[in-house]
Amino acid sequence: MAIIRSLSSATLDTPTPTAPNAPRHHLRAVDRDEVIDVAEFLPPGATWLPAPPHTLPTLPGQPPMVGYLVLIPADSPHLVRSAPVAAPVLPAEAEPLVRIDTVQRTAQLNGEELDLTYLEFELLAHLVAHPNRVHTRDQLVTTVWGYGHVGDGRTVDVHIARLRRKLGVEHRKAIQTVRRVGYKYTPPTAR
Repeated sequence: MAIIRSLSSATLDTPTPTAPNAPRHHLRAVDRDEVIDVAEFLPPGATWLPAPPHTLPTLPGQPPMVGYLVLIPADSPHLVRSAPVAAPVLPAEAEPLVRIDTVQRTAQLNGEELDLTYLEFELLAHLVAHPNRVHTRDQLVTTVWGYGHVGDGRTVDVHIARLRRKLGVEHRKAIQTVRRVGYKYTPPTAR
């Protein structure tokens, strides 16, 4: 059985094709055990390495995906830069209800201090620092608990449940579950 693999050199060299019919991908069938020399597809100075398996999505009933990280020097002319994303502008009266003070290690909701354990504080501080961003359970375990943590995603679920209880009925939905992925924090604001 042959597998089709796609490697794009056009997207690395130029952000848009010069002609409407210009090919964007090089496709060819390869055998399962065939080794492909990807160096010809990389811009000068770039390196590549296999992506860690836990960072790749899995599809039920499908073989595991293989991914690669392509590292391009910051000063490379081949680097495609995206436009900076502007932070949302809140109206003057909209003030965040959850405040994190990392120096004094306190979290406040509506001006009242929350009674959090060490890991609950770390988890909430991480989520609040990255609002509206979806975090997988593995990412949270790695970031909050550290690489040496022995456990699974259920540890994250338990701590999220505790945080939601401490945020109360009115604000518990600030930490949203993204099904089959993980969690994200959507900041509640004063009304």
